[in-house]
Amino acid sequence: MPFVNIKITRDGVTPDKKAEVIRRVTQVMVDVLGKNPATTMVLIEEVETDNWGIGGETVTARRKQGK
Repeated sequence: MPFVNIKITRDGVTPDKKAEVIRRVTQVMVDVLGKNPATTMVLIEEVETDNWGIGGETVTARRKQGK
């Protein structure tokens, strides 16, 4: 039973886009690894940009700087 955990920042992601990601990731598991889609679990975790850091800075700060 595959379990795929996807972490993304919480901004501009609609329920429809998340549903599409779940569908496509499930299909990748089927196509590449031959997994059963009925038992493939996909979890999307949304993280606030203040709680995600890259290179010692929060994503919020990096975006304000245009990085």
